[in-house]
Amino acid sequence: MKLNYLRSLAVTSVLLLGAATASAHDFEVDGIFYNKNEDGTTVSVTYEGYYAGSYDGAVTIPASVTYSGKTYSVTSIGYAAFSGCSGLTSVSIGNSVTEIGEYAFRVCRGLTSVVIPNSVTSIGNHAFYNCSGLTAVSIGNSVTSIGSGAFCDCSGLTSVEIPNSVTSIGDYAFSGCSGLTAVSIGNSVTSIGS
Repeated sequence: MKLNYLRSLAVTSVLLLGAATASAHDFEVDGIFYNKNEDGTTVSVTYEGYYAGSYDGAVTIPASVTYSGKTYSVTSIGYAAFSGCSGLTSVSIGNSVTEIGEYAFRVCRGLTSVVIPNSVTSIGNHAFYNCSGLTAVSIGNSVTSIGSGAFCDCSGLTSVEIPNSVTSIGDYAFSGCSGLTAVSIGNSVTSIGS
């Protein structure tokens, strides 16, 4: 029995040590964490480590960033990059970003408004899920798809204007938006999900 306890303690220690030292980013500049993309010239915004929630206050995502003498274009906000950052109040997205990834701003309840620039072409599944403090969203006129559950449970959202560039709105995209009183849908939408 003592041997099993010691084995269990050893395994737990190794797992905790691994979690504490694990990193989900390649580098950090001005408090924002980035991963290099496969092309070697662009980066995606990511989170600090395996435990998200590290971003606070107002965040500006630049169009480009320089690290170790090399300049990278910031092209996407990666999977769950800001997920759980309840202290995040506003985000300014650089005009080189083309994609907002899945769960990017999930449960950022302190976020009150978002301006999605014209460079963005897609908003991923559950990107703004349960951002209950979100009252205003401006969607750029290059977005072609709004993913499933993208704004699900954004109970503070009162109005949405979907530009003519959007062709598809995913399942449950605005489900649970109990404060929504006005929606304007552009004339290019060909599919609206469940």
